[in-house]
Amino acid sequence: MAENYDVIIIGSGPGGYVAAVRAGQLGLKTAIVEREHLGGICLNWGCIPTKALLRSAEILDHSNHLKDYGLVLEGKVSADVKAVVARSRGVSARLNTGVGFLMKKNKVDVIWGEAKITKASTGAQPGEIVVSKSTKPVVEPQHPVPKNVKGEGTYTAKHIIVATGARPRALPGIEPDGKLIWTYFEALKPDFLPKSLLVMGSGAIGIEFASFYRSMGVDVTVVEVMPTIMPVEDAEISGIARKQLEKRGLKIFTKAKVIKVDKAANSVTAHVETEDGKVQQIVADRMISAVGVQGNIENLGLEALGVKTDRGCVVIDGYGKTNVPGIYAIGDVAGPPMLAHKAEHEGVVCIEKIAGLPNVHPTDKSKVPGCTYCHPQVASVGLTEAKAKELGRDIRVGRFSFVANGKAIALGEDQGLCKVIFDKKTGELLGAHMVGAEVTELIQGFVVAMNLETTEEELMHTIFPHPTVSETMKEAVLDAYGRVLNA
Repeated sequence: MAENYDVIIIGSGPGGYVAAVRAGQLGLKTAIVEREHLGGICLNWGCIPTKALLRSAEILDHSNHLKDYGLVLEGKVSADVKAVVARSRGVSARLNTGVGFLMKKNKVDVIWGEAKITKASTGAQPGEIVVSKSTKPVVEPQHPVPKNVKGEGTYTAKHIIVATGARPRALPGIEPDGKLIWTYFEALKPDFLPKSLLVMGSGAIGIEFASFYRSMGVDVTVVEVMPTIMPVEDAEISGIARKQLEKRGLKIFTKAKVIKVDKAANSVTAHVETEDGKVQQIVADRMISAVGVQGNIENLGLEALGVKTDRGCVVIDGYGKTNVPGIYAIGDVAGPPMLAHKAEHEGVVCIEKIAGLPNVHPTDKSKVPGCTYCHPQVASVGLTEAKAKELGRDIRVGRFSFVANGKAIALGEDQGLCKVIFDKKTGELLGAHMVGAEVTELIQGFVVAMNLETTEEELMHTIFPHPTVSETMKEAVLDAYGRVLNA
């Protein structure tokens, strides 16, 4: 007889495991199904290990400019790529183990295998999933299958949440092969440093790897089909980031696309069509395909049950509900923005709605911050200047350069900008965009302000500590209203 739960979650990435924790806290009998790694892509192959790599790159960058800080080091600091990768994998393994602890602490059963939804709940009858043996066995000793997990079989639940995440998108004819053309999986675990690298796509994944490998001394070329790198960002901010990346030695082509790739024994030749219609050949030891991701919606039984999808993602409302009662979706599989923190928030909202908590607010995607951890960092929330104008908003725009910020100058990180966009009539903060040192940590101040519906007056009367880079935030607000103090 099938074991019955209140909630079954398919996928243990940030959305899935956080939803499971919240369900456990609320006393719901909960199980989570995983086929490969607790923590999903984020903890094992995405957010966390990439940041560990980028930290090593940051330290290496600083070591190469010690004279700028009055320091002397005999000899040159170099990168041991195997040790850098080993540290990154160790960081990932530590958090992977932590997810297992959280499941146990919150009395969440872990079911190991691949799930397929065979029935949706109807009235008093619960939904049903069948779990089969995983076709993706764990291959890293740092990430073993947890002990005391349940396995193959049939399980039932009134509420079934799909949190299966996404995978790298491939372009026809330029599919990654794991050897010459990498995805982020291979880029995270190189067994050697190529002398040259071509990165196709300049979104967060592409530009972070481009930044990392450039810091490691690799000759890096980036090809982006859109007019600007990091196309979702404010054009002014991405322009500043581009100048800084090019100053570090990156070669960047925008309004360009890879139309063909020829493979040799140990290199690739990319045929790149530029804006003027000409085609030039770029030879590189390796290539990273970073042209986006697509939802993992296959083999889940969704189509047979009539669950609506759009462009490879499950269609949901603000609470994670699909068009089929009892089936929900959260995170990357439910569409953009495909960010771990969005998945976590959706998971909590979905569970609290299922549990019947009062005053549960639907997820507001306009207040989801975006962060790119290249050097310099980029972070944003809300509308870009162009989007605000496109929507017909009458706006005030404020800017403050890091070159006038004392802390940034002291850090030797004075190349950056804070930009804010307000509604001229109401004083509503519509968007905030930053490029520079540690802006991925600073952006949350604007996110909080937007969630609290803070006006420009309240921000201008907030006391910021001195000296801090965060002072650029207040100065940008002041600038929008003609009251800037330090520029």
